[in-house]
Amino acid sequence: MKSQCNHGSGEISLSEQQRREAVFGHRHDFAGMDGAQGEIWCYSDAFAYLPGATVRLHVSSTAERCTLEIARDGAEPVTLFQATLNGLAWRDSPDQCSVQGCGWPPSFEFRVPAEWPSGAYRLTLTGEGRSGATIRTHHLFVVRPTGERRPGRILQIAATGTWTAYNTWGGSNHYQGITGPTRDQYATTVSIERPWCRGFIVLPAGAPRIPLEGTRPPGEPPRYPHLEWAYANGYCNKYASAGWASYDGPFFRWAESRGYAIDLATQHELQFAPEVLDGYDCVVMVGHDEYWTWEMRDAIDAFVDRGGHVGRFAGNFMWQTRLERGGLAQVCYKYRARAEDPVYRSADPRRTTGSWEAPETGRPGAATFGLNATDGLYAGWGACAPRGVRGFPVYRPEHWAFAGTGLAYGDLLGAEGHAYGYEVDGLDYVIRGGLPEPTDTSGAPAGLRILALGLSSLKEEPIGAGAANLFLADDDAKYVAEIRYGEPTEESVERVKRGSGMIVHFTRGRGEVFHAGSCEWSAALMRGDPMVERVTTNVLDRFVQRAGGRVSS
Repeated sequence: MKSQCNHGSGEISLSEQQRREAVFGHRHDFAGMDGAQGEIWCYSDAFAYLPGATVRLHVSSTAERCTLEIARDGAEPVTLFQATLNGLAWRDSPDQCSVQGCGWPPSFEFRVPAEWPSGAYRLTLTGEGRSGATIRTHHLFVVRPTGERRPGRILQIAATGTWTAYNTWGGSNHYQGITGPTRDQYATTVSIERPWCRGFIVLPAGAPRIPLEGTRPPGEPPRYPHLEWAYANGYCNKYASAGWASYDGPFFRWAESRGYAIDLATQHELQFAPEVLDGYDCVVMVGHDEYWTWEMRDAIDAFVDRGGHVGRFAGNFMWQTRLERGGLAQVCYKYRARAEDPVYRSADPRRTTGSWEAPETGRPGAATFGLNATDGLYAGWGACAPRGVRGFPVYRPEHWAFAGTGLAYGDLLGAEGHAYGYEVDGLDYVIRGGLPEPTDTSGAPAGLRILALGLSSLKEEPIGAGAANLFLADDDAKYVAEIRYGEPTEESVERVKRGSGMIVHFTRGRGEVFHAGSCEWSAALMRGDPMVERVTTNVLDRFVQRAGGRVSS
């Protein structure tokens, strides 16, 4: 469908925002959304760069001139670059730019100085709107490590696959869309050649996270505070689901503030430059980390087998993706994979872009990280375990990860910082002698120990007055029922709808993995939860010390 906005001037009325939401069924960022006041948008030609590489910025602006400021977003943000950009112009955006890419010409380029350390670099572009008010946008790129041996340092992998999947700029992502015959179906291909939607890089203080901070009485309609805030403040409805601002950034800043020497890479390096792992003994993933390619898993599996240590403080390991066009496009058919993904009907269907637990893929998520999303999923969100625990119930307090916490059997880890939610990873398990163990069919690596375990749900139960107003409903439960039992009958949905969230530890090859399977672990660090901080420190210190000692940044 053609947009009615004036692409050449960037002018659009507020009624256009309302019209788009009515037509497409979801809020999203798009060129011209701020109407007559004007706006600036920016994207870069890659996610990550080596020192010495050239960064090309693609800018569309109603202001002919703006200032550019680049700051390294670490424990102490430091501004390293400032410039004035002249000769800017408003650029046309294809109607399907979220799928095809914006195609804007480069507006400014510069070389990354050799002395810039690895990390996240936040760009702020500021100009003057038509009314004289300030207009501003944010972007981010990563300076990746150079590849030399890095003893005592940690490498964090930014969850850029999930960022890409949730980014609504231009209208479509892997959840909603302006594509296809129904116009609101999600896009199976999305482009990285577009800006990030607002809230992915910078968020104002007080923006709600997804898990409910309070509990509502049983039978009352569910509430979704982040969606209400997004609507009231002009943000897309996925601002809290992914991105540097909510997940990856808080962990990176916390680690640096505690004296850890930490570098940053993206998932693209795992696929296209897996040697980035060679200089490290400890690699971490954090937050909401849902979308991975086969090649990315290969890189991590090989890293662990040869002696690497992985600390995964993240939840929702769910979907296999493919990167196409040299990494500029991400493909994930998800729920429609068996019907539409051509790989499913090929001679080798293993790369079908559905759940890792699908039989045609044959590579359970637990084989890499010990847990998977289909046995876990939602907690403290909407009507999914809405009055459940906010931390992990502890079952094996004697484990080294809990040293110094004072935790006992049955205590809650992380309840003060709300570490449990909004999506968690679990396993099929049994309780023997009061202790959880993975079942033989769970896909868990040999010797995996379940350290803590809470409850989750794949389905919002339609209880009481809120039955007609569910955001999640039962789509995920039906999908999991189909891939496990052939069809989503009432009986098969009943068998899969109950899940769990876990903390596990296992060794494989010469390496080991610690997995706290929750999106909100980094949020608990951000809130200063002392027990979550102690467990994280225990894990990082053990994994770094095995590499020959901790190095301060």
